[in-house]
Formats: sequence, structure tokens, C-alpha cells
Amino acid sequence: MHDYPVSYFSGKPRRFRSEWYVNRNWLEYSIDKDAAFCFYCYLFGQDVGKQGGGETFVTKGFKLWNQLLKLDSHVGGVNSAHNQAVKKSEDLLKEKQHISTVLVKQSNQAKLEYGIQLNAIVDCIRFLLCRGLAFRGHDESQGSSDKGNFLELLQFLGDHNESINEVLQNVPKNCKLTHHDIQKDIVNAIARETSKAIITDLDNGFFSILVDESRDISVKEQMALVLRYVNKKGIIIERFLGIIHVASTTALSLKYAIECLLCEHNLSLSKLRGQGYDGASNMQGDINGLKTLILKENKSAFYVHCFAHQLQLTLVAVAKNHINIAEFFSVVSNLVTVVGGSCKRRDTLRDAQFAKIKEDLENGVRRSGQGLNQETSLKRPGDTRWGSYYGTILNLILMFSAVVDVLEIIEEDGLSDQKVEARSIMRSILSFEFVFALHLMKNILGITNELSIAL
Repeated sequence: MHDYPVSYFSGKPRRFRSEWYVNRNWLEYSIDKDAAFCFYCYLFGQDVGKQGGGETFVTKGFKLWNQLLKLDSHVGGVNSAHNQAVKKSEDLLKEKQHISTVLVKQSNQAKLEYGIQLNAIVDCIRFLLCRGLAFRGHDESQGSSDKGNFLELLQFLGDHNESINEVLQNVPKNCKLTHHDIQKDIVNAIARETSKAIITDLDNGFFSILVDESRDISVKEQMALVLRYVNKKGIIIERFLGIIHVASTTALSLKYAIECLLCEHNLSLSKLRGQGYDGASNMQGDINGLKTLILKENKSAFYVHCFAHQLQLTLVAVAKNHINIAEFFSVVSNLVTVVGGSCKRRDTLRDAQFAKIKEDLENGVRRSGQGLNQETSLKRPGDTRWGSYYGTILNLILMFSAVVDVLEIIEEDGLSDQKVEARSIMRSILSFEFVFALHLMKNILGITNELSIAL
């Protein structure tokens, strides 16, 4: 126990006593200054001057050992400066009012709001990805009437969800998460998770690959790869795995690109049991084709030429080998170009067909009912998809009278070049040879179309 120094008051010795600590938990003694202080007022006290001995118990120190009652008078009433300081100390020590507790509460609220915001943004991105829609708009400024699909969809979601709208309205400008770089990051994250799900479903089993060229609006040479495998339920599954830009379309370059994509997803060519491509020489060549290079590395990776593509090649070869059929398809292509060459002509064709249907219904030639007499048009067919020729031929038969009416209008009211072309096409389609070929190819392509769909 410390030996407190003695001070004399009116000739009488006095000193600080340890028993004064009893019932005075605020009392502190300074050995250096031989003075008493108030712990609470020293740390939390306000500048109240001499009120309640505040200055004495905070800065100078209390040394009047002969006036013990002044220790108790320092405490004062309920709202005294001393008791306010005690209250501040108790608040600091209370867990619910502790600064760390307040920060945790704020942090949890911020996490909740961030989660609401992020989930809304991810939902919008998933919606646009699933439907293959564009994200960005031409003008994404605040005053724009059309900010693009992503921002407009996010706003729509907020307008119909109060909690989302509240978060979006109060989010800091530097944490909106709507920048196109963040959109790309989320898209890439979704792509990675989707790929992981595919690989998990594959479960280290055997698989085949389907590879084809895929070009976008940037006209870059790209290679699309699809996995084909049997899942645990015995169901054949086809899943798009990825698309890669290839600078060269040589067999070696394509093989390297395939290996890189498979390696990226921890897949090996040793598990490959099938490969399917189109009939290009760089793909199926027996010497240096892609299929040959892979077969040299894995003899179990059997090659299958795409049956739908084989059917297409057969139809093209047959059509080109018969001069009358080749001429027929040439006339059909020219007919679609002339009749559908402008919106005005398409409208004229539609009106002529409508008038023909109305006349047939009034005369009892044509039946009415659900799904019958729907609006049709002539679409340009493509050589790579012979099913499109079948659809064009069917529509041409249904709209033959209307097509003739439109050609007659062009022949009368069109420009000189258009008149000549319309007359030439008119003579061709009204000939026996064309009409015979029209119905012949309808029957033939009807059969091959069912096969093409099945393939």
C-alpha cells in the first residue's frame, strides 16, 4: 500500500486515505501531484468551469484532505456534469451502443442493400442473355428517353418492387454497378458458372464434339463448339461450350483452338468418342484434315459427317445437275426479289392475297377456321438451308394468283427495266414447265424437309 504524503491544515496533519475509494468508484489518486481526480470527468467531462469542482477534479487536482465532504459534493445531482460524464462512460461500455456494434449494424444494412442491388442487376443480365438481347443503348444519359435494354429493364424492375426501387434511388453514384465493364464482368461470371454446371453434369464421362463456323457482325472468323454426351439418366444432351476467335482456318489451327477450349474446362481429347463437322476439306480431309489429326491422337474419336449437311449437298448437286430444275430455282429467286423488292410491293402482294381469300370465301371455294388463311409472304430462300426453299414454294402455290396480279401491276406501272423483268418472270411462271416443276419440287422437298427436320 502506498504511503501517502502528509499535509498540514491549521497545524493538523492530514493525508489521502485508501478507505476513501469505498463507494467512490470515480476517485483516482495521482502520486506525482499528491492530488485526487475524477476518472469520469477527466475522460468525458465537459468544460463547465468551477461547477461541481469540475476544474479541480480534472486539471488541478483535489488536495484539501481536511474537507472530505467536498468529495461527495462533486457528484452533485442527477443531471450534474459528473453524472453526465458517468453516463457517457456507461454508454461506451454497453455492447449495444458500442461503436463496433453500430458499425456492424451499418455494415449489415449496407450488405443487405448491396445484395438487393446486385441480385436485381444479375436478374436483368440473365434475362437479356437468355433471350439474346442487346444490353446497351445509343444514349444512356439520365435524360435519355431510351437508355437501352439493360438500364430500362432495371428501372422497370425497380418500378415494380419497392425494396429494389429504394436501394436504386439511394445508391451512391460511385456504386451503381451499371457500367458496361461491370456488365461484362457479370456476363463472364455467368458464363463460367454455366460451363461449370455443364462439366459437372458430364461427370468426367465420354463425349463428342460438334464444331462449325460462326460469324458475328464484326465479320471475325470464329469457331463454335458443342458438347454431346449421355448424362446419368441415359439422356443424350447437347450443350454449347464456347466460341473462339481463330485467325486461321487450317486444320492445325482449329485443332489447337479445340484443345485450348477443352483444356480450359479440364477436358481431354482422350475422352473424346466422336467428332462432327461439315464437309469442308480442312475439316474432313483424309490427309491433313481436322478429323484426321484428332484420329491420329485418339483412334476412338470417330468422325461423323453432319447428315443434314450431307442431305443439303445432295440436293444442291441434284438441282445443279438438272438444267430445268436449276432454271426453276433461278426464276423463284428472281421472283422473290422483284415482288418483295420494296415495302410497297409487299403491301400490294398482301392486299391482293387478302382480296383473293375474301373472294374465295364468298364463293365457297375456301374454308374458314382457326389456323386457316393466315397472312403469308414470300421469303428469300437460301442455298445452305433447303428447308427455306420448301417454305417459299408452299407460299408461292398459295399466293400464285396474287403474285401474278402484282407482276401485272409492275409491268404496267413500273420503270422500264422493272417492266421488262416483270414480263420475263411472268412468262416463265405461267409456263407449263415452271408450274410442273413447282408442284414436283413441292412433293420432293416435302419428303426431304421431313428428313432434314429429323436430322
